[in-house]
Amino acid sequence: MKLNSKIPSGPIQDKWDNHKFSIKLVNPANKRKYNIIVVGSGLAGGSAAASLGELGYNVKCFCYQDSPRRAHSIAAQGGINAAKNYPNDGDSIYRLFYDTVKGGDFRAREANVYRLAQVSNNIIDQCVAQGVPFAREYGGLLDNRSFGGAQVSRTFYARGQTGQQLLLGAYSALNRQIAAGTVQMYNRHEMLDLVVEDGRAVGIIVRDMVTGEVERHAADAVLLGTGGYANAYFLSTNAAGCNVTAAYRAYLKGAGFANPCYTQIHPTCIPVHGDQQSKLTLMSESLRNDGRVWVPKSKTISEKIINGQMHPSEVAEEDRDYYLERKYPSFGNLAPRDISSRSAKEACDDGRGIAHNAGHNGVFLDFAASIDRLGQPKIEERYGNLFEMYERITGENAYKTPMQIYPALHYTMGGLWVDYNLMTTIPGCYALGECNFSDHGANRLGASALMQGLADGYFVIPFTLADYLAGTVGLANAGRTATDTEAFNEAEDAVKSKTNKLLSVNGKQTARSFHKKLGQIMWEYAGMARNEEGLKKAIELIPQLREEFWSDVRVPGENGELNQELERAGRVADFLEFGELLCRDALDRKESCGGHFREESQTEEGEAKRDDENFCNASVWEYKGPKEAPVKHTEELTFEYCKLAVRSYK
Repeated sequence: MKLNSKIPSGPIQDKWDNHKFSIKLVNPANKRKYNIIVVGSGLAGGSAAASLGELGYNVKCFCYQDSPRRAHSIAAQGGINAAKNYPNDGDSIYRLFYDTVKGGDFRAREANVYRLAQVSNNIIDQCVAQGVPFAREYGGLLDNRSFGGAQVSRTFYARGQTGQQLLLGAYSALNRQIAAGTVQMYNRHEMLDLVVEDGRAVGIIVRDMVTGEVERHAADAVLLGTGGYANAYFLSTNAAGCNVTAAYRAYLKGAGFANPCYTQIHPTCIPVHGDQQSKLTLMSESLRNDGRVWVPKSKTISEKIINGQMHPSEVAEEDRDYYLERKYPSFGNLAPRDISSRSAKEACDDGRGIAHNAGHNGVFLDFAASIDRLGQPKIEERYGNLFEMYERITGENAYKTPMQIYPALHYTMGGLWVDYNLMTTIPGCYALGECNFSDHGANRLGASALMQGLADGYFVIPFTLADYLAGTVGLANAGRTATDTEAFNEAEDAVKSKTNKLLSVNGKQTARSFHKKLGQIMWEYAGMARNEEGLKKAIELIPQLREEFWSDVRVPGENGELNQELERAGRVADFLEFGELLCRDALDRKESCGGHFREESQTEEGEAKRDDENFCNASVWEYKGPKEAPVKHTEELTFEYCKLAVRSYK
């Protein structure tokens, strides 16, 4: 495996513009001769499919949901970053670039991050033109609010439903192309394999989730916009259907998987409230603009709150520990996610947590001071739907009683390795949005996920894809439609064989029960804090669980029909393999950085301690076979513009 990042030469502020000018183009009349497959219809996949269709390419877009608008991007709440500097508070493209590199603990690729900051302003203009109802201030300009890891207000938002509104914008653009005939939409179709022929991606194998029919689809290039892998932990803020299958199957076909150990723990999730819970619910990070995070200073007071003997409002100010404001005065409650999460865990491990449904695993997010200062109507205007959602789930009115929150798995910064053009190590196979590794390093700053997904789909891939089509594919070979080849035969046979194997085990345990067991192993040994002993234990336990799965899983029903248990079993089978890869990467990376916190590598104050001498790189894993250990390759990271420094938010 060769890792050529293809980063353009020249000053960082000129790299993208120079690159766009230097790469090959496909003229408008020839675009309609090429066939493109897009897997995923969220912000990355949906915007890419819409943009490529608008340009004139023939696009097939696949999603496993019943509608593209049900992609998990819809669940994003707080906002989307851009460097427009409307508040005139000192923001700039360079500052957004620097904040993102620093927020990722200096483990992202500088060139990609700068490009992300560059195109961020175009995203806002695009979305406004689509009718996205961003919040506006009194004078009519778009409003901004703050997010963790930044000292400026650069986050554009639509109350607490920004992801939904942005996705509706992309969905409308996608529907325009579906109506025009440039995009064919395949709902309820799940990608089960990538087809590689002569070293290039030439199509996919999918299963019609309604009929059970296995289908072949060919194209000149395949774009994956399939999200992250946080559901390897079973309980996460992701929708229950989110999975690693598409990306992992590409990995099995030769795509390098970069930094799988980089998992983000989000600090503001509703705490676990029962053994039968199937997912967790996120409370937007935007709430930390007006909410103050605290726990009692005394374990005695904490016990009284848990036992219902004391209301939080009865706790005197001098008895409250606003620990983020105390530890990180420059950023306070807007400290980055990884730091805020570890601080919450530290307080709860000290016995001062307050969540009555989850023992001590919870802290308060209190809006009393903001309501006194601004009035409840203003808080309702900013976050009303979030408060309503919280009350529906917990039965508590957060205007009167502080929210209870606790860290949970949320986003994954690792993903398929891509070069500057977003191409994986398989020519013709691209990865966009959360599915790739390139922009967030070891920790994503809040409100940057939506930014990356739309940047990749609207403003990067339409340029870089043309270079591959005009160069490697060429006009003479445009319009790939042949599926009667040996490569397609082998891929379909492998998919059917795995499906038949799942159905034939006929054991006693459900796929969900195995998923839950895997999640317990992952959270216990590769969760918020990791150590060598625990990771080695996980690498020992996961293969045992995987062996048990293949000998005792029960998948009812048949293949040639609607069978949701079969879908789940296939995804769990992939998680059982991917989870081991994640733990291997975490064991190998003997440093703490961002969301990857090794207990052996921390300062005296309990902060993450990087090892820049040995790990200032991206770890890229290559699959070598079912019985072989994966091989690690590295892409060295250089920091010419954001000099390596101790990451401090104090």
